[in-house]
Amino acid sequence: MENICRFSRFRFPTSITRMSSTNPPALPIYFLSHGGPPILDWKHHPAYSAFQRFGKEVVSLNPKGIIVLSAHFAGNRDEIFINAAEFTDLIYDFYGFPKHYYQKKFPHKGSPELAAEISKILTSENIKTRLVKRGLDHGVWVPFSIAFDSNNPLEVPIVQVSIYAGENPDKHIALGKALASLRQSYVIVNSGQAVHNLRDLSFDETDVLPYVKPFDKALEAAMTESVGDEREDAMLKLLKRSDARAAHPTFDHILPIYVAIGAGSNARGKQIFNHREGSLGWAQYRLDEV
Repeated sequence: MENICRFSRFRFPTSITRMSSTNPPALPIYFLSHGGPPILDWKHHPAYSAFQRFGKEVVSLNPKGIIVLSAHFAGNRDEIFINAAEFTDLIYDFYGFPKHYYQKKFPHKGSPELAAEISKILTSENIKTRLVKRGLDHGVWVPFSIAFDSNNPLEVPIVQVSIYAGENPDKHIALGKALASLRQSYVIVNSGQAVHNLRDLSFDETDVLPYVKPFDKALEAAMTESVGDEREDAMLKLLKRSDARAAHPTFDHILPIYVAIGAGSNARGKQIFNHREGSLGWAQYRLDEV
């Protein structure tokens, strides 16, 4: 009941429909490298202030809501899950951290109406969907807790959409294209990691490992130097690089960016933040101008 009281300020549209060509330009799309729960306490870390800048930018856009996809929420190989819950808890989907990280809170609210509309749109594009009730995983609530704190509250609903199980980038590009019509009113955020090798992770690591910079630079080039089919081709080639499996032993944390390029097919990409350390790359991207 506490959540219900705290969300009395939330604004909801009276109807959720596809916009006509006379409406304002589409809202930007984002890709975040979300990191793990310790970033919540690392205020000195460059990514912390980058999340804050992202949050202020999103609030300034005055969207009707946030549609978010995370590396930590996968449906089936041929089915997308959509969180249709209005009130949910957080998912503490990590292990081995100090106790206080499992007590963190992030006030938020979902929208069953928006979830149903997303399902309707995806179904019309021959994408199988399932409405589920689920909490927010740390790929969402960790960066959002920094981006949308008490000084910059997010007063609109958040609906999380899954990625596919498996490692097919083409299917994720198609998913993004199916979501594109919602950009007239909603900000689409895709949360993963530009470089993500936890097998090599050491919190004492000061040197950037050899594969991080080359892969990260190739990702930046693919994201920013072209649009449309040309960018899609460059991004598909990215996963065939000899260092791709070093940068991403599994592709789950890079797949959300393929949803981003699908949703913003003809939108120019811009790297809005970057930082490399150890076996991680923290790059953030925005597709389209603010």
